[in-house]
Amino acid sequence: MLFSSITFLWLFLPIVLAIYFLLLKIFGHVTFAANLLLLVASLFFYAWGEPIYVVLMLGSIILNWLMGLWLSRTHSSRAILALACAGNLAILGYFKYAGMVIDTLNALCGKVVFADINVSLPIGISFFTFQSMSYVIDVYRGECTPQKNVLKLALYISFFPQLIAGPIVKYKDVADQIDNRIVTRAIFASGVRRFEYGLAKKVLIANVLALGVDKIYSMQMGEVTGLLAWTASLMYTFQIYYDFSGYSDMAIGLGRMFGFKFRENFNYPYTALSIREFWRRWHMSLCAWFKDYVYIPLGGNRAGKLKTYRNLGIVFFLTGLWHGASWNFVVWGILHGLVSIIERLGADRYLARNRLLSWLYTFLVVNFLWVFFRVTDIGAAASYCLRMLLPWQYMEGSGFFEVVDMEMLVVLVLAVLGMGIIQRVWESHVLPQRSLIRRAMEAWQGSLLEAVFCVLLLLLSIAALAASTYNPFIYFRF
Repeated sequence: MLFSSITFLWLFLPIVLAIYFLLLKIFGHVTFAANLLLLVASLFFYAWGEPIYVVLMLGSIILNWLMGLWLSRTHSSRAILALACAGNLAILGYFKYAGMVIDTLNALCGKVVFADINVSLPIGISFFTFQSMSYVIDVYRGECTPQKNVLKLALYISFFPQLIAGPIVKYKDVADQIDNRIVTRAIFASGVRRFEYGLAKKVLIANVLALGVDKIYSMQMGEVTGLLAWTASLMYTFQIYYDFSGYSDMAIGLGRMFGFKFRENFNYPYTALSIREFWRRWHMSLCAWFKDYVYIPLGGNRAGKLKTYRNLGIVFFLTGLWHGASWNFVVWGILHGLVSIIERLGADRYLARNRLLSWLYTFLVVNFLWVFFRVTDIGAAASYCLRMLLPWQYMEGSGFFEVVDMEMLVVLVLAVLGMGIIQRVWESHVLPQRSLIRRAMEAWQGSLLEAVFCVLLLLLSIAALAASTYNPFIYFRF
């Protein structure tokens, strides 16, 4: 089930909210019944699209619950931790990477040696597997106590707002909220507002840009001019940002509606002044996961420069692999890692001299590398990049306005304006405290006018959903 679907907006969410707040009103606080409701609703939410894989997720939950209890009762805990991680990774590896491994081996052999495994990828498996692993690792480290109630752990892993595409939530961050949380009118209103902004980012911006992206990348290479290659890359750069950050906004907003507070997942990544800073602002929950459970355990930056570069290389390789069972994702991750290492080798000193050039460099690198993320064929991705680097050599092909319409261009301009530059200026306090602009923006937040604006966004989003056939989230396949 999609957040940006009529079924979710008009049936599932209103019904769950109504029953949830009825239970809170009857009992006066969060009870077993309220948590059970959210658990059942989450399992139903997941089963809506793939009923059979609910069994897989429940098996993962029971496995990690038992491992957590086992870790708390034995002294040979490192072996148990290894067993728990191996179990989680085995599930992830089979369903997500078995096909990739077989295809690669057959390609290396030059013929079909191993039969293909026809298994569909469970939605959100990378996300709930990483959450499960963070739980058992934190229990092993003593950073949280094992959850004795399997239903509470099941709620943590399967909670529908962040189940499918994050943000990746660590158990220690929400353990207390499972039993102790409150929902005031202000918190609920902020959640609704955040959800509506996320929905608009997804439906009114990302979905429109996706039409242009899909159209250009489906064309024959000979028809793609340098201008169209640039247009496709820029549109996809903003499509994936508004698509994924829009989902995160909706997830965070939904969490607030039920009293949960999730950490932010994006912080205006396209305003970064280096690739290193970009990864501190993009998909922050995934970056924090790899930092806490891979980079630091490997030694981080504490064991000399060479091992630091090695550790960075491993993390970015795994980051690329995490995103999908295809070598283009691995190439995308490795290239990000190489650029990050080059910055550490001294390039960052030159970047610090001019903020505008630093931003332009970072944005262009990110934009070029998104081509390898979007185009699964590495050779084709390289051809698109060549057209972008030498556009004057690729002038013949389809006409620009035969492919791109005015709505896409207007939305692209709006996407640029909303990518964070205005917000960063506001947050940096460049504007004087008593300036007219600052006072107007402060008056806007939480005002009746903003509420009317949110209602308008909701109506426009619903109208767009009713008229459009494109609606999937990019990160659902990860």
